[in-house]
Amino acid sequence: MPHPSEQFESQPHAQLGKFQVLLESGTFREVRRLLNGLRPVEIARLIESSPPPSRSLLWELIDKDVSGEVLEELSYDIQSHFLKRLNTKELVRLTEGLESDDVVDILQQLPEAIIQEVLLAMTDQDRSRVETILSYSEDTAGGLTNTDTITVRPRFSLDVVLRYLRRHSDLPPSTDSLIVVNRKDEYLGLLPLSRLLTSAPNVTVREVMVTDTDPIRCDMSDIEVAKLFEQHDWISAPVVDEQGKLLGRITIDDVVDVIRDQADHSLMSMAGLDEDEDTFATAVKTTPRRAIWLGVNLITAILASSVINIFEGTIEKVVALAVLMPIVASMGGVAGSQTLTVVIRGMALGHIGPSNLSWLLSRELRVGIFNGLLWALIVGLVVAWWFNDLQLAMILGAAMVINLITASLAGALVPIFLRAMKVDPALAGGVTLTTVTDVVGFFAFLGLATYFYA
Repeated sequence: MPHPSEQFESQPHAQLGKFQVLLESGTFREVRRLLNGLRPVEIARLIESSPPPSRSLLWELIDKDVSGEVLEELSYDIQSHFLKRLNTKELVRLTEGLESDDVVDILQQLPEAIIQEVLLAMTDQDRSRVETILSYSEDTAGGLTNTDTITVRPRFSLDVVLRYLRRHSDLPPSTDSLIVVNRKDEYLGLLPLSRLLTSAPNVTVREVMVTDTDPIRCDMSDIEVAKLFEQHDWISAPVVDEQGKLLGRITIDDVVDVIRDQADHSLMSMAGLDEDEDTFATAVKTTPRRAIWLGVNLITAILASSVINIFEGTIEKVVALAVLMPIVASMGGVAGSQTLTVVIRGMALGHIGPSNLSWLLSRELRVGIFNGLLWALIVGLVVAWWFNDLQLAMILGAAMVINLITASLAGALVPIFLRAMKVDPALAGGVTLTTVTDVVGFFAFLGLATYFYA
C-alpha cells in the first residue's frame, strides 16, 4: 500500500478533494490519520490550498510535535493568522526543535511584548541563539543565519575531529563542511567533509582546510547572498559579524526561500500586490489591497484620456481616428513591456550598471526603430486598404514609429530612474511605462492627424 505522502504527490488535487469530503462529512479521525501521514511541507501546501473555513480544522488536527515545522512552511499571511491564536506556552512548544533562523522568522511576526515572553520561556542556550539573530534585519545575511554549526580548531588531527563528530547523534542539516575557528571564534577556513573522510587521519585540520573561501558579512543583503550561492554552487556558507567572529552559517534551503520570495515579489508587484498574498484570502481582506492599485491606475488612465480630449474636434471630423487609436497605444505598451521586463531582470541579476547602460540604450533605440518601421509599414498597408486613405495610413505609421521608439527607451530608462528614486521598479514600472506610452502614442497620432486634416 503506498504511503500517504506518495498519494499526495501523485494526485495533490484529488487528495485535497478527499480531505474536503471527509471534513464535510465529519470523519475527523480519518482526516487526522491521513493528515499526519504526510510530511510537514505537504501539510502546509494542503492548508494553503484549502479555503479559510477548512484551514482551522486542519490545523487543529495536526500532531503538536510537527505543528512548528508545518507553520514554518506556510506563507506569511497564513502564519500570522495561526500565530495570533497561540499563547506564550504554545509558542514556546511550537518553536522547540526548529532551527534558530526559522524561530526568528516566526517571532518577527509577533508584537514585541509577546517576543520577550517567548524568549524568557526558552532555555538559556536557545534564547542566546535567537537573540543573536533577532538583532539583524530579516533581509540581511545576519537574519538568515543559523547558529547551529559545528566548529573545529586548526591544531586538531582529523582522527580527533572524527571521534568528536561520532559523539553527535546527527549533524545539522545541509552540513557539507565544518567551520575552522581560533580560540577567539574568528573564522579561519572550512574543512569539507570530503577532505575529512579521504585524508589521512593523522594530519591536522590546518593542513587540509580550505582558506580561499571568504565568509559572508552579517550586513550583506539577502539578494547578494543568493547571488553568491548561485555563482559558487554552495550548500552552506559561514557568516561573520562586524569583528570577523563566526556568527553561524547560511544554508541552501534558506537561499531557495529568498529566491522564491524574490520571484513572487516580481510577479505580484506587476499587479501591485503583496508577494505574500493569500490565494484564498477573504473578499474583505483582498478588496482593499486591490482597490489601492486600481485607484493608481485610474489616475493614469484619466491622464491619457485628457490627452485625447485635447483633440476632441479632430476626432469628431475623422471618426476613423477613434477606431485606430487603440492600435498605437497597444503596440507601444507591448514593446515597452518587453524592454521593461528584460531590464528589471537584468537589474535583479546585477547585469546592468553605468558601464554598459549606454550600449543597452543604443540597442533598444535600434530595436525601436526597426520594429517601428516594420509594423508601421504593415499597419499602414492595412489602414490604406481598410479606409482607402493613404494620408491616414502615413499618419498612423509615423505615430507608431514614434511610440515604439519611445516605448523602447522608456522601458529601459523607467526602471533605472525608479531605482534611483528608491522605488521598486517591479511595483511601479508597469504603470509608469503604460502612462508614458499611452500619452506619447495618443499625442503623436492625434497631433499629426490634427496638423494634416486641419
